[in-house]
Amino acid sequence: MKIHIIGGGPSGLYFAVLMKARDPSHQIQVFERNPAGNTFGWGVVFSRRTMQILEDSDPETAKRMRAVCAEWEDVVIAHKDATLHVGGNHFIGAERIQLLKLLHERCLELGVEVAFEQSIDGLESLRDADLVVGADGVNSTVRSELAEHFAPTLRPGSNRYVWLGTHQPFDGLTLTFRPHESGVFIAHSYRYSQDTSTFIVECDEATFAKAGLDQRPESESLQLLEEVFAQDLGGHSLMSNHSRWIQFLLVKNEHWYHENVVILGDACHTAHFSIGSGTKLAMEDSIALADSLNRCGDVARGLEDYQAQRKPVVDSLQDAALSSLEWFEKAHTRMDLEPLPFAMECMTRSNRLDLENVRKRDPQFVAEYEKYVASGGGP
Repeated sequence: MKIHIIGGGPSGLYFAVLMKARDPSHQIQVFERNPAGNTFGWGVVFSRRTMQILEDSDPETAKRMRAVCAEWEDVVIAHKDATLHVGGNHFIGAERIQLLKLLHERCLELGVEVAFEQSIDGLESLRDADLVVGADGVNSTVRSELAEHFAPTLRPGSNRYVWLGTHQPFDGLTLTFRPHESGVFIAHSYRYSQDTSTFIVECDEATFAKAGLDQRPESESLQLLEEVFAQDLGGHSLMSNHSRWIQFLLVKNEHWYHENVVILGDACHTAHFSIGSGTKLAMEDSIALADSLNRCGDVARGLEDYQAQRKPVVDSLQDAALSSLEWFEKAHTRMDLEPLPFAMECMTRSNRLDLENVRKRDPQFVAEYEKYVASGGGP
């Protein structure tokens, strides 16, 4: 097949790797509008199950990822004066730029053409290909051009968030809730290398406005957040990478393909960062699409199979992610809760875990929670 891929992020590059590795005769070209090595963000996170799926799909790529990843198994919830650990939650973090670099190198080894600084203004020039893949992110031009066929819905969240980094090496997926005179700030942090962590901060619109974050220069915003999270950063500063305060955009599409054009990753769907990584979802999309095309042996049937197999999985995860997003949007109203019931609410916020699921992961944590409830502490 002749395949054109718009977008050189993890989903586009990984799909190219999978297709070329399975059939070297495919002619695959990736078009990326940004220069090589120009990426946003800090680290991305995967579950252990996702890593196993990646290993089954392309062992060589997974082996290289393992070499640059950090692993942990605790969710850590910091609230009031308590820091509670909930074990049995296996995660793997990787630096985004390292992930893109190794995927790019893998593409070149296999013979995939990757064109950087190449903007695609319209699909017409690419429609001579057997397959056109829109992997061009949350602001997808492919989705926009074919919006009447994909039927997207775009819903912004009410909270504001900013994606930062720090050299404080958090030992688990850490959720930190800190009150401030402006309101409540929440940090989502995790280590992705020996000495660097992602540090995402979110707050509600009222806190954002009262703190003047829409008016402060970047240096002052970082200084304010360093003061809010001083006890959590261990003396380390916060780092920005062209970071800006934005609202999370929930993306859904009724249809995932039209004729020979298909969308995947953030162009197709998003899930709130509080339940995991969009990169994980995007690379799992790449696997599902490659599997469907190889299984069906035909583009039309492969795209139909891809949507039929993958969309219900993503729909379910998006439902859970929406519940999690809404809990974080209202977290400032729950700050009076004591640490144990607060932590249990936090663990079960997406409705994917209940008390018994948490018990299987960390029976000691649940025993302490149940002892607190039995003592009259209340749920």
